[in-house]
Amino acid sequence: MPKFAANLSLMFNELGFLERFAAARTAGFDAVEFLFPYACEPEQILGRLQRYKLQLALHNFPAGDWAAGERGFACDPRRMQEFQDSVELGLDYAVELGVPRLHCMAGKLPPNVAPERAHATFVTNLRFAAEAAARHGIEVLIEPINDRDIPGYFLTHSSQAAGIIAECGMDNLFLQYDIYHMQRMEGELALTLRERMAIIRHIQLADVPGRHEPGTGEINFPFLFKLLDELGYDGWVGCEYIPQGETVAGLAWRDAFIA
Repeated sequence: MPKFAANLSLMFNELGFLERFAAARTAGFDAVEFLFPYACEPEQILGRLQRYKLQLALHNFPAGDWAAGERGFACDPRRMQEFQDSVELGLDYAVELGVPRLHCMAGKLPPNVAPERAHATFVTNLRFAAEAAARHGIEVLIEPINDRDIPGYFLTHSSQAAGIIAECGMDNLFLQYDIYHMQRMEGELALTLRERMAIIRHIQLADVPGRHEPGTGEINFPFLFKLLDELGYDGWVGCEYIPQGETVAGLAWRDAFIA
């Protein structure tokens, strides 16, 4: 049976961010993840993780001005120093919070930058981030994201991510596989999971269309959950979906889909 982590950036949004930790524990989650911790002091988050006996599965490196539409900048050759500074901040939080892995968002292809140059920049930045993270025993993940939700996003396919991981040659650089994004971009989820499982360290889910709970769309989640068991995946599956209504009411899928 997969282990599910509540994504506190999307779930329990009836509550303030720091109140969501208690709600996740009450709803039966043993782990949480979120996009960014940087609006809080580390001790605020750590205190809630400890109080409610929750593991922190994942968070992201800083990704620029989110409110202004930035979605990372690791592929931007004009912001490499800024990226290195963001790695330092991300690792400061990660070490204090005890998180085992960080997601590095590639960002959108910058204007007037050739894809080849963006690719080279991304590889250089990932090597820097992975080397810095390795000193703390932390893994770095990259995630292909669909270019319908984020037009212009640089990293969009699992094959592209696998190639970049191989090119970087870092022992602690892996794939974050989001079922929702890959259904929109590629389909053939089972085949791809089988092919990429050796480099996958974190999985996320949401149904298609709408990015809501499992069971609200077209994806056969009971089949995929059994497949993950068959493949021996023992990591967390992050519930990175937008609840259609009240979060707890929408959790009925866990009992319905898991034997």
